[in-house]
Amino acid sequence: MDLNTVTDLVPTADPADWREGDAWLAGGTVLFSYGSESLRRLLDLTSAGWPALAVTDDGLEIAATCTVAELYAFPAAPASAPVRDAWRALDLVRPCCDAFVASFKIWNTSTVGGNVATSLPAGPMTSLTAALDGVAEVWGPGGTRRSEPVAELVTGEMRNTLAPGELLRAIRLPAAALRARTAFRRLSLSNLGRSGVLLIGRLDAPADGGGLVITATASTRRPVQLRFTAGSHPDAAGLAAAIDAAVPDDLYHDDIHGLPAWRRDMTYRLAEEIRTELTGEPLDTTHDTEGARR
Repeated sequence: MDLNTVTDLVPTADPADWREGDAWLAGGTVLFSYGSESLRRLLDLTSAGWPALAVTDDGLEIAATCTVAELYAFPAAPASAPVRDAWRALDLVRPCCDAFVASFKIWNTSTVGGNVATSLPAGPMTSLTAALDGVAEVWGPGGTRRSEPVAELVTGEMRNTLAPGELLRAIRLPAAALRARTAFRRLSLSNLGRSGVLLIGRLDAPADGGGLVITATASTRRPVQLRFTAGSHPDAAGLAAAIDAAVPDDLYHDDIHGLPAWRRDMTYRLAEEIRTELTGEPLDTTHDTEGARR
């Protein structure tokens, strides 16, 4: 859509330039879809020239302006060769990108940071980065810098902790999470529909603690993480009880892409599938999750 209230396009990544009526522009796929009558200027982050992806000693840094297409290409790109075998969690990148169910035009425009900052429950970049313990670097006016886990940055449907003028500079995925074995599950009501339930499991290597982490998104209004230490991996009943405790009924999302009751039941089902896949235990097909909730 045309943003007919916008009068200026300003190439800047400096929060000091922000003023009321501004919006940070990366890919702009959501910004141009929804628009706002209060917008007066767009602050163009793509002018910053940040490297899309960088392998460091600590893990992987993903610039906020990294496009979905650039991220999708990374697991097979030369830059990933030195870490490809060690970072088994790179297997999650392409399924999460595919969860956009979008055309190549969107993939070449939409950005990782924009998807997280939009904070839709079904945002697959939130799913990916939260599941891998991604930490967001946030820049603010006055030269402030702060770091916050993506799982805490997103607080609800199109809600997050970003204050006016703050921008998401990058997301850093730690090497320990990238070394983990992972499992991915996604459901939608139609073959090419928006995610109604998206869960990612992670079993850390013994050298990294051996913990089991299951992250629920899409079915919930914000990311929900269940963490179990190496000595306390749950059985089916224990996992259901952990979901009971972590996800009250009013936290399940409700829109045309799935009723809360369906999202809730599928969250239990997919979490159990992930638990059995990563721990090697038989799938429990008899556990009564409704009874657990009672």
